[in-house]
Amino acid sequence: MDLNLFKKVNLEDLVNKLGYKFQDKELLIQALCHASFVNEHSQAHLADNERLEFLGDAVLDLAVSHILMDLFRDAEEGVLSKYRAMIVDELGLYKVAKLIGLGEYIFLGKGEEQSGGREKTSILADAMEAVLGAIYLDGGFNNALAVIKRLFSISFQELGTKDSIHDFKSSLQEYTQRKFKTVPSYKLVQEWGPAHDRTFKVALKLNGKLLAEAEGKSKKEAEQKAARIAFSILRGE
Repeated sequence: MDLNLFKKVNLEDLVNKLGYKFQDKELLIQALCHASFVNEHSQAHLADNERLEFLGDAVLDLAVSHILMDLFRDAEEGVLSKYRAMIVDELGLYKVAKLIGLGEYIFLGKGEEQSGGREKTSILADAMEAVLGAIYLDGGFNNALAVIKRLFSISFQELGTKDSIHDFKSSLQEYTQRKFKTVPSYKLVQEWGPAHDRTFKVALKLNGKLLAEAEGKSKKEAEQKAARIAFSILRGE
């Protein structure tokens, strides 16, 4: 790997924010390489962060499950599953990524850079997962667990409070009525799975423009998740 490609980014600053020092810095670099950047530098034979994102998703699920088991020793499985979903969803990852300023360290192609890629919810959330996957490969599960405990501490503190059970559909509707004189619309765009375990995908539009998509085990859950994402985007969080 030609490290000269990455000199413009202060990775030590990111390492300090993560609270974890990599033994193999190339793993961190890969976690920050968006596919658009890799495609523009094909001669460098780089790998994008999608495989690390896949791994990080599993690591995060396991780590959050561990932490929730400790925090809520009397909670039933259904409650724990709900709490975990609230922490590891796209918006939860996006908020943590914004908290540490992850966007400024991601390597993007010129087109993605110009279209505001450093602020896109999906890019930041995916990169956050990839970084966690890189930490797991570099230092093992316990190190990844420690980083997740620290970075997601606010999310864990909010569980069980009014912030975690907020009706985002109502809040979004009030906000859009006040600011845009209109309300969002929700459309079921896809559903799959057996009758006892369906998954629903909902699209949220405002003034005819797609603002967010989300999945859930019911249409109501998917709509709440989409509203949560849209509300955050509109408020610039």
